[in-house]
Amino acid sequence: MNFWNKLPKPFFVLAPMADVTDEAFRLMFAKYGKPDVTWTEFVSADGLASKEGRKGLRYDLLYSEKERPIIVQLFSSNVEKMREATKYVVSLGFDGIDINMGCPDKKVEKQGAGAALMKDMEKAGKIIQAVRDGIEDARKSKTKNSKIRKYISVSVKTRIGYNKNQIDEWIPFLLSQNIDVLTVHARTRKEMSKVPANWEHIKEVVNIRNKMKVKTKIIGNGDVKNIKEGRKLAKETKCDGIMIGRGVFGNPWIFSCDKKTLNIEENLNVLIEHTKLFEKLFRAVKNFSIMKKHYKAYVNGFDGAKDLRTELMETKNSKEVEKIIKEFVKKQHKKED
Repeated sequence: MNFWNKLPKPFFVLAPMADVTDEAFRLMFAKYGKPDVTWTEFVSADGLASKEGRKGLRYDLLYSEKERPIIVQLFSSNVEKMREATKYVVSLGFDGIDINMGCPDKKVEKQGAGAALMKDMEKAGKIIQAVRDGIEDARKSKTKNSKIRKYISVSVKTRIGYNKNQIDEWIPFLLSQNIDVLTVHARTRKEMSKVPANWEHIKEVVNIRNKMKVKTKIIGNGDVKNIKEGRKLAKETKCDGIMIGRGVFGNPWIFSCDKKTLNIEENLNVLIEHTKLFEKLFRAVKNFSIMKKHYKAYVNGFDGAKDLRTELMETKNSKEVEKIIKEFVKKQHKKED
């Protein structure tokens, strides 16, 4: 059974973000406000295509059963490597494969992947087929230890165009590929995030889908700050789902309620929990500084936040973080008394 058909409308999903949506981050949402579907960070299919490459990337593929349904996002312009990487990740039990065709990172584009695929529709089609072939390869070579799901989703995340609006040619092409889901970021690659997302384009995409009479679910993405705003945009555009990216920073409750009343101590305790989990999972493989990018979001909007952030940015481990926060909370309680 296609799990996408079981979801409420509009459904809400967690965006894939490099060096952000690792397992530690995602588990905070699984606990405090689970999205309807979760995405991993994007992972290099070229790296996953070899046993040696998998050793360095295995931590990017960590996930918990609590996160289901969970989609792994891959990027590549190499058809054979995408097929081999898909075969591997399918055996790990992911619910779907999402193909990144919108990332503007120069290193990714240099490989002909990410947003660069918008300039090569023939290659983009071959990459999508490679994912399907990889899924079939995995099923044919299934072993007792394989965790292959009965239904494996195939989806694409993209933008409305590269240097200009290419909706009229790019979107119909993708929708003709018989994919389960198409996520559209409502900006061009050239615009990056320098201009506001234009959700009229999401409405255009939905209209194209409807005219083509295909069953592909459409997810809108770009500048959504909360569930309330997401519902409004879904109603206006008639898209099936909403993907939230930057709006989730520092707010693991975002998917469980429209608005959370700021509770400083609660936020800070979750920050400690998040930091400890990051350290537990990635101590040997990821720099602690990656965790610090979350501190600005968690520590914000209250008296003393700036000074506290400054202190936290100098920390080297979770013990130091916990000590500084507990001292801060203790001082706050004294002020209240």
